[in-house]
Amino acid sequence: MRAMAWALPSLLLRLLLTSTPGALGTNPGLVARITDKGLEYVAREGSVVLQKELLRIMLPDFTGDFKIKPFGRGHFEFHSLSINSCELRGSALTPLPGQGLSLTISDSFIRVQGKWKVRKAFVKLYGSFDVQVKGITISVNLVLGREPSGRPTVTAPGCSSHIRDVEVDISGDLGWLLNLFHNEIESRFRRVLESKICQMLQNSVTSDLQPYLQTLPVKTEIDSFAGIDYSLMEAPRATAQMLDVMFKGEIFNRDHYSPVSFLAPVMSLPEQYNRMVYFAISDYVFNTASMVYHESGFLNFSITDDMVPPGSNIRLTTKSFRPFVPRLARLYPNMNLELQGVMASAPFLNFSPGNLSLTPLMEIEAFVLLPSSAKRPVFQLGVATNMSAMLTFNTSKITGFLKPGKIQVELKESKVGVFNVELLEALFNYYILNTLYPKVNEKLAEGFPLPLLKDIRLYDPVLEIHKDFLFLGTNLQYVRA
Repeated sequence: MRAMAWALPSLLLRLLLTSTPGALGTNPGLVARITDKGLEYVAREGSVVLQKELLRIMLPDFTGDFKIKPFGRGHFEFHSLSINSCELRGSALTPLPGQGLSLTISDSFIRVQGKWKVRKAFVKLYGSFDVQVKGITISVNLVLGREPSGRPTVTAPGCSSHIRDVEVDISGDLGWLLNLFHNEIESRFRRVLESKICQMLQNSVTSDLQPYLQTLPVKTEIDSFAGIDYSLMEAPRATAQMLDVMFKGEIFNRDHYSPVSFLAPVMSLPEQYNRMVYFAISDYVFNTASMVYHESGFLNFSITDDMVPPGSNIRLTTKSFRPFVPRLARLYPNMNLELQGVMASAPFLNFSPGNLSLTPLMEIEAFVLLPSSAKRPVFQLGVATNMSAMLTFNTSKITGFLKPGKIQVELKESKVGVFNVELLEALFNYYILNTLYPKVNEKLAEGFPLPLLKDIRLYDPVLEIHKDFLFLGTNLQYVRA
């Protein structure tokens, strides 16, 4: 809860968007842009937490001497000071070009209560007081950076606070005496509070915000095959109207990492500001995922006769193949077949305005299952299909769904003579529609997580498909624990 004042700015330190190369010489795979609307929400939610933080400030006792005719010299002490109410108004979080963010709170109010005592010679008097602190203005700069590990950093080297009015109301037997030098008392309160406010803010950046930023994932597990690298490519960029944060956004094999042979494309982002934050997710992210699952063998498959529906006219036996592969049945009578399929290459997702598609190429090899349990290759097929894809979004993940397209089968090699493969298309269509598609769609439904801070949820999304990237606009919500 104490880190809420910084939670949303730092979230927006982590998402996706820019059209120029990062400091490492490559383009980001994911980028996040926080708009004015997003910064307004952050400032509004953050001021709620700062109010609670101000109530926790411990104010020091302070003492002094006085000399008033005809009473002579005396000593006063103010103690048991506490802030029992405050109201922060006019909060604003704005980009600080070249550095990070500037948090400003203006026209705010604090009420302090405590006790006083006066001693003159052997006489001691006691009472209470009430301080109205009005017109408080606070300004703190949040300088954003990047660790070598790719994690974000934040410091607050500059802070200032100013109090317009301090009104002290002193009650008690000798309250009228202290009122005679209330200007000095008010001045002391002003100096103490201005110092304590900045001290509280800067301490909170170190003890609350910076550790909270560490909850942002740099490398996140997706499943047993893959993880995603969300390391920052450079320090977040603040411009006059927004904050942009660039992330590597590469999905990698968890067992062994190998460099990707292609770069993320440059993304030309539309100028939109209706949502609090905009995410650009490059095709690089999805295509590095495709490479990982291809290399892991997740997309490979095997079909045997026991997997064919009982009512099918075509069985995976040499006898069933006799009408269109006669030589196969003569060479290997009454034997079962096995079809093994692999992707010829990782199927890349193609982004074009309003459309997502991919054209996977499969190679299917047929084997005769010999009585000795050996497998003998007999023919090889090439299978091509066009698929369309749909991407969706929930409160924290991007998910997907594939829609089937037409399947085309081509004979690549045969050890049992030339034959017509059209009759096999029905079998492949059945298997791919009922086994391969559900398997892939089940994986796509798991999705991959966006890099969100704890207790942050996204809602009210708008999805657009542009050339080379997905553009997601959404609003933010902090869910208090």
